[in-house]
Amino acid sequence: MIDIVDYGMGNLGSVLNMFRRIGAPARITDNPGELAKASKILLPGVGAFDMAMKRISEAGFLPVLNELALVKKIPVLGICLGMQLLTDSSEEGVLEGLHWIPGTTSRFLFPENNGMKIPHMGWNEVAEVNPSPLTFGLPAASRFYFVHSYYVNVKNPAHSIMKTTYGHPFDSVVQSGNIFGAQFHPEKSHRFGMQLLKNFAGI
Repeated sequence: MIDIVDYGMGNLGSVLNMFRRIGAPARITDNPGELAKASKILLPGVGAFDMAMKRISEAGFLPVLNELALVKKIPVLGICLGMQLLTDSSEEGVLEGLHWIPGTTSRFLFPENNGMKIPHMGWNEVAEVNPSPLTFGLPAASRFYFVHSYYVNVKNPAHSIMKTTYGHPFDSVVQSGNIFGAQFHPEKSHRFGMQLLKNFAGI
């Protein structure tokens, strides 16, 4: 069972529907006790970094998530803001992240009048830099749907699985052991997103 964590900041219905389309058992849970029985976790997120970390802590999810990810080492996938929460910190706020994948989350900054808009919104290509079971079978020209103003840079190059260029390269898929992250929205990325979620369900 894949548990989709409901801490009040995520595109939960679309993610659940995509898992149903690929035949993967999944449910949405806002109960830390129920989450403790999960065999896989999807950590969604739409909104602000500090608010997300605050809600995760206040809802009682933090110790359960740490136990599952770091001790029991079950597969975890963070998407969009959920990926940024895996890092140490974000320029968007002052609270610490989960510290599961060493790295930082920074805001896109571009010179005025250069035509680069913030947020980065729409379809963009990804390029694989390291192999991962999460991205197995994706074609070289895979495209995913992005909506974000902040981006991740991991400290260890081995943790970078895919990169995307928007003004400059950034890490769009990351992995450290059993912990995975995707900056884009696989649930909105049609066949490419479906393949990625199938891969996660099969890990």
